Amino acid sequence: MPQTTAPQRSRAVVLVLAFAGIVVAVMQTLLVPVIKDLPVLLDTAPSNATWVMTATLLAGAVATPIMGRLGDLFGKRRMLVTSLAVMVAGSLVCASTSDLLVMIVGRALQGFAMGAIPLGIGLMRDELPVERLGSALALMSSSIGVGGGLALPLAALVAQHADWHALFFGSAGLGVVSILLTLAVVPESRVRAEGRFDLAGALGLSLGLVLFLLPITKGSDWGWGSATTLGLFAAALVVLVLWGVMELRMTAPLVDLRTTARREVLLTNLASIMVGVAFYAISLVLPQLLQLPAATGYGLGQSMVVAGLCVAPLGLTMMFTAPVYARLSARYGPKLTLMLGMLIIAIGYGAGLGLMSAAWQTIVISVIVGAGIGLAYSSLPALINGAVDPSETGAANGLNTLMRSIGTSVSSAVIGMVLANTAHQVGSVAVPTLHGFRVSFLIATAAVAVGLLLAAFLPRGRRASAPQLVTTSEEEANLQRAALAIRATQEAGPVREDRPAHEGVPRQAARPVRQAGAPGAGFRGRVLDRAGEPVPRARVALIDRYGRRAGTALTDHEGRYAVAVPDGGAYVLAAMVAGHAPRASAAVHPGEGRPVDVDLVVTAAPEGSPAAAPVSTR
Repeated sequence: MPQTTAPQRSRAVVLVLAFAGIVVAVMQTLLVPVIKDLPVLLDTAPSNATWVMTATLLAGAVATPIMGRLGDLFGKRRMLVTSLAVMVAGSLVCASTSDLLVMIVGRALQGFAMGAIPLGIGLMRDELPVERLGSALALMSSSIGVGGGLALPLAALVAQHADWHALFFGSAGLGVVSILLTLAVVPESRVRAEGRFDLAGALGLSLGLVLFLLPITKGSDWGWGSATTLGLFAAALVVLVLWGVMELRMTAPLVDLRTTARREVLLTNLASIMVGVAFYAISLVLPQLLQLPAATGYGLGQSMVVAGLCVAPLGLTMMFTAPVYARLSARYGPKLTLMLGMLIIAIGYGAGLGLMSAAWQTIVISVIVGAGIGLAYSSLPALINGAVDPSETGAANGLNTLMRSIGTSVSSAVIGMVLANTAHQVGSVAVPTLHGFRVSFLIATAAVAVGLLLAAFLPRGRRASAPQLVTTSEEEANLQRAALAIRATQEAGPVREDRPAHEGVPRQAARPVRQAGAPGAGFRGRVLDRAGEPVPRARVALIDRYGRRAGTALTDHEGRYAVAVPDGGAYVLAAMVAGHAPRASAAVHPGEGRPVDVDLVVTAAPEGSPAAAPVSTR
């Protein structure tokens, strides 16, 4: 039987992880076609039936950053499988009941699957060659839209022709398939973060998020000016501020707020909220417009299944933009790709203001907005990964996914309020108006404009041109393969220096990335200039044989560095510092025992050359 090649394995890992993301999106979307029927199906009041959707949102918001951090500490694949297993259990609970309270419990368990998105992104960063990472991250990030677009018509078809409980059996089956594929194809990441799980931080964040999201999702039922709504918002502010103070004092916090407050991460997360608002607006407006009776004068009178098919291109277009994003990002960087995506979204919503009179026009809107959201969503993990340490990938992307969820929650609340306040009352039924739909599109456009402004202040990465390498090794081919990874390291943003370095110890070594397989082993040495003088604050990148960045370090005032290795084998060490040409040297580590000493000598770059540009080490 022929052996599977590395590219084939990488492709399989990407497909399996993207499938897990699609399964999560299906779980989120499967009840959308029957939302209006839930009070009858569960024999309860409409205000109580909304808890079925709210429970999933709250559980997902809590689980996303927590599962990301647990993945960083104990293994991302392990936590991915755990998230999917909890979702399967929740699906089976929902499939076996029509009782409101039991259904809420099951939907809350399903919400834990939201942690699969940041865990999948983290696994891709840890396991894939750098040349495949861009399109893979784009596909994983867009999978939430792809699954939602595919689930709408399929769920509508099932709801029309079968018992609605079959939706949950389908969700459970997809979850089981995803677990089996993950165990069979996806390797466990060997990258681990140091420290213990911050239980107090997890409880504090969970409480703060629940207190914040609960009034957002229930404010229209309780009244936005009611004592309950305002009291919960005030309590959320107090809890989150106290939680932040506690996290800043922790040696191993659940969320590193110092990293989160950095410009690259903060602006990316704020822009994510705006993209989330824009993404959910179209999902709220178009299905209602399509299903309203033609007798209203503006409704399109389509069935639930046709409405789902008209909106499905939103997700499909997001999937097809993944390879486009990879090419654009490689040439222009994820910042410009994010801005381009949000500009396309604005164009789509602007066109939508005048394209609401036929079903085919809603398809056009879905395609344009889907393309923009696909580009924007694909850019977000690349921006986050480029600004954080590999050991914090899961937690950082978990927080970013949470920001998107907050955006969708805000969108649901605001647009729901707009549609309710502009509706016509026909007997006991409130019918949304065309004016309300257009105001909703204007709100989404305004959110994208704010996101575009935020993205404009992100640092601009260098273009994807390989740096010049000065080699001293016979492994010229291996060094040239590493060129792309060195460039990615240069573009990846600053090396974190949020804690003072110990005397004589590199900052990166003061808080190392723990990697399974070779505890305490690695490379160490000095970065020197041609005169033999030490070069402080030089970035040293460790690159594995696949061209992936396996670690970084920053030299101290004596030019010393230390970087751990995940396992024995061949590596490339590359030194980069302002005013000098990048210097690369091949080295082999046995995988155990004492650190291997490797000194790197850098030469001054000609004035005006790209290598002479500053290398950020803030």
